[in-house]
Amino acid sequence: MNALISVSDKTGIVELAQALHALGIKLISTGGTASLLAAKGLPVTEVAELTGFPEMLDGRVKTLHPKVHGGLLARRDLPEHMAALQAHRIDTIDLLVVNLYPFEATVAKVGCTLEDAIENIDIGGPAMVRSAAKNWKDVAVLTDASQYAGVLAELKAGGISLKTKFALSVAAFNRISQYDGAISDYLSALNFEEGNSTPSRQLFPAQSNARFVKLQDLRYGENPHQQAAFYRDLYPAPGALVTAQQLQGKELSYNNIADADAAWECVKSFSCEAGAACVIVKHANPCGVALGANALQAYSKAFKTDPTSAFGGIIALNRTLDEAAALEISKQFVEVLMAPDYTPGALAVFKSKVNVRILKIALPAGGASDWDNGRNSVDFKRVGSGLLMQTADNHQLTLADLKVVTRIEPTAEQLQDLLFAWNVAKFVKSNAIVFCKAGMTMGVGAGQMSRLDSARIASIKAQHAGLSLADTAAASDAFFPFRDGLDVIVDAGATCVIQPGGSMRDQEVIDAANERGVAMVFSGVRHFRH
Repeated sequence: MNALISVSDKTGIVELAQALHALGIKLISTGGTASLLAAKGLPVTEVAELTGFPEMLDGRVKTLHPKVHGGLLARRDLPEHMAALQAHRIDTIDLLVVNLYPFEATVAKVGCTLEDAIENIDIGGPAMVRSAAKNWKDVAVLTDASQYAGVLAELKAGGISLKTKFALSVAAFNRISQYDGAISDYLSALNFEEGNSTPSRQLFPAQSNARFVKLQDLRYGENPHQQAAFYRDLYPAPGALVTAQQLQGKELSYNNIADADAAWECVKSFSCEAGAACVIVKHANPCGVALGANALQAYSKAFKTDPTSAFGGIIALNRTLDEAAALEISKQFVEVLMAPDYTPGALAVFKSKVNVRILKIALPAGGASDWDNGRNSVDFKRVGSGLLMQTADNHQLTLADLKVVTRIEPTAEQLQDLLFAWNVAKFVKSNAIVFCKAGMTMGVGAGQMSRLDSARIASIKAQHAGLSLADTAAASDAFFPFRDGLDVIVDAGATCVIQPGGSMRDQEVIDAANERGVAMVFSGVRHFRH
């Protein structure tokens, strides 16, 4: 049995080669890898010795030879294939271990030159991988160090099963697809200029090659008649929902995942230094958001915003969930509960509630102060036979960004509430109107065709929850086209308002705010969320 080893990443390769040698498998390798194995005292045949040709063109040509590809591609069940090998004195290669030049890591480096990128495009490696993967019944192909242990175990037990060989083949073709996609993304995004060694890159390449890995099939989609599956990015961001560890509960549904993502993205946007944050989401919209001294206080305040909608909701916290908060949450029906961690007492509270899905997700380093950390950089939306792409709405508003446009200036406390309301509005479906006070949502109006209706709904919800909107801060995700939107908000009790500005009738709305005696600030950005 012959094994050809040619790896850029040497992780675990010496141990693998030692184990293969112990099993009586002949080792063949290329330059750098062969030198490493020989230095460890392993008998290894260099590819140049096998082919009779030296490595050429600075290593660009070394394995592109019939004695390599013939050994990989020959079908052992076809006598004419085996006769051809014998006639040309070609040995079979039964195990291929290859990982590719680090193209993705190279182009991710700041200041990567076009020459560096081109030289890290592997040619011989993908060619060998494709040959071995095509002939999967006869050749096992390993493209990642994580595969070594399993294959060794099967070899020691008597041989690699066809099921494993097929799985390795699929993984190999997936890796080639990922590799080629990364090359296409990089090259088709370049703004090529002759003589410029580090050309700039467009944010959106001429061809987009999405690469996602399936995590699981789902029972159904948004509705039972729809099929669905859950995928993650090839390289997921730290702190993203796909990194969650499910500690207990039923399998997540399509809607659970969509709502859980909305809740988690919202809660991790609040700085941990600001206090414990709790977000309750129902049908993709936050129905309660609050800050508190601890998880219990944050949850209790968030729940008060809209107890009716919170029933069967998704709850996310940016703090370790302790027993006191768990006991309060357990009084309600909750679909999914998310937090960075849980105390043993908190987990014990939910042990009897076996259907509650409990997810543990580590917050990304940097938190809300590093707004893009752990967040998608680009958003996608499918349209008929097409795809919309945009940079994600990761804008973080600060006090310095606010422009006071009324005679009355907001107080320091009002400014904090305005920022809080604005941050919540960003995660509410348009048209969005959010009333807040003292770090707590008091009324949320979402997803209406009319901004007036969103404001009225927020007011009605506050009434149903027994909350007063007097002296609240209100946020509108987009500008007021007429003064009537502002009047509805002020009539409900708001004394300060934040909105983007930018309407042809801004002055009319500013005059109305002055007339009504409320403070108003412009954010300069809007937060449509469709």
